Amino acid sequence: MNHRSDLSALLRSGRGTELLLYGMTPPRQSIAPDALERFTAVTRTRLEQLDIDALILYDIDDEAQRTPDERPFPFSPTMDPADFLADHLSWWDRPTIVYRSVGKYSEAELDSWVRRPSDQLGTVMVGAPTSSADVRTTLPAAYDLWQRSGSALPLGGVTIPERHSSRQDEHHRLLRKQHSGCSFFVTQVIYDVSAAMDLASDYLYLCRERNVEPVPIVFTLSICGSVKTLEFLAWLGVRVPRWLRNELVHATDPVADSYAHCVTIARTLSTYCRDRDLPFGFNVESVSTRRIENDASINLVKELRTFVG
Repeated sequence: MNHRSDLSALLRSGRGTELLLYGMTPPRQSIAPDALERFTAVTRTRLEQLDIDALILYDIDDEAQRTPDERPFPFSPTMDPADFLADHLSWWDRPTIVYRSVGKYSEAELDSWVRRPSDQLGTVMVGAPTSSADVRTTLPAAYDLWQRSGSALPLGGVTIPERHSSRQDEHHRLLRKQHSGCSFFVTQVIYDVSAAMDLASDYLYLCRERNVEPVPIVFTLSICGSVKTLEFLAWLGVRVPRWLRNELVHATDPVADSYAHCVTIARTLSTYCRDRDLPFGFNVESVSTRRIENDASINLVKELRTFVG
């Protein structure tokens, strides 16, 4: 395995950059010590199998204000991703991108975070789920803080292809975030490949129009193996095309069908981006508690490595 340990250098590769990431959520704060020990051991076994460029650790926030619909899975606070990395993944010797839901933190807490010296750490700052949410720090303030601090942590931003489909302005949002310091973007889970391609295309040609070098867009893929997971994706705002939802609901093996669709999406997007010199990557997200979905996500990473990077 050719592990590249300097995340900043990896992201500066420019055109031709192809990234493969694996994203996971830390365990719940309420987890019992023996269960935490088992969780950590299973995580190590899984990660040691993977040839990835970086690990993503999510920072989960309660998004109940984003929609009046009932959350399919109850919200449970999770361990701080930076603490989980330091205390339970100390053996991990490759880059890690730690998410920060900035509304949960004071500016002093975020300032302390972005000043950490490391060539193996990056961060993705995530704003509030709604503009009316009560927050301690706004996303623009967090970006400004990152710039003023002279942080060496590579800064990433979140992008949502479905938002582009409805508003047609997500590419401008990406460019504004890039001017604020973002050197890569990670999408929400993708099941609508057309929406992802529309966003990538509009972003690429806007960059050319403005004479700006595009930065990597990392497309997130996730295995969906049950109706409950489909409902959760919909609650999160992920658009699963109706034909595909029908197929997954009626499939005898929805995990296998979902897996095959993820591979098709990855091949389609990788070909599109390569042909246009748009740096890109894939993040295989594993947030399910079901072993069958987690095992499939590991296999998906392995298959993607055969044609990414």
